[in-house]
Amino acid sequence: MTAWRLLAFSDLHRDVAAARAVVEAARNADVVVGAGNFATRGEGADDTLAVLRELRCPFVFVHGNHDDPDELRRLSAGWPDAHLLHGTSIEIGGTTFFGLGGEVPIRNDSAWNAGHSEDEAAALLRDCPEDCVLVTHNPPLGHCDVQRDGSHEGSEVILECVRRTQPSHVLCGHIHHAWGTRSTLERTEIANVGPVPIVIEV
Repeated sequence: MTAWRLLAFSDLHRDVAAARAVVEAARNADVVVGAGNFATRGEGADDTLAVLRELRCPFVFVHGNHDDPDELRRLSAGWPDAHLLHGTSIEIGGTTFFGLGGEVPIRNDSAWNAGHSEDEAAALLRDCPEDCVLVTHNPPLGHCDVQRDGSHEGSEVILECVRRTQPSHVLCGHIHHAWGTRSTLERTEIANVGPVPIVIEV
C-alpha cells in the first residue's frame, strides 16, 4: 500500500487559532486525528469543532477528559467524514483506527472530568485489533507521560494493550508537559502530539 499522510493533534482547549492551524496544515493530509480535549472543563467544544468542520478529509477523534462525549456526538452529527471512536474502530484507506477517550485512570474528581478506571478501560480496549493506529487521550504508562514533577501519569491497561496488539502508532495527548515527545515500544511508535499538529507517514 502506498504511504499516506496522517495529521495528528490533541488538546486544543477552545483555541480557535490552533484549530485554524490544523485545518491549514491538513490541506495535503489523507486523514486527520484528534486525540481529545476540544473543550475546557466541559465547555466550549464547538469553538474548535466548528472550525474543524472545514476539514476536507476523514477526521478520526476521541474525547478528552475535558470533553463531554455526548456533546461531541451531537456536534459532529451530520458530518459524514467525522468518526468519534471510543472502544470502537473504523477502517480508512486499508488502515484500522481504534479509539479510547478520557482520562485513564481518573485522577481528577471534578464533575466535568471524563474518564475511566483501569478495569473499565481494559474492557473498552478488549476489541482493539493488532497493527492498528491506536488513538487514546491518555498516554500509556511510561511513554510520553511525564508530568512537570517527573511523575508518570500514563495508563497501565493502555500499555498492556500496546504490548498485546502492537499497533503501528499510538497517538495521544493529555499530559501537557509531554507534548511533542515520542517513544517506541517494540515496533510501535508513540507520540504525545499536543496542539501543534504533526505529520506521520502511514
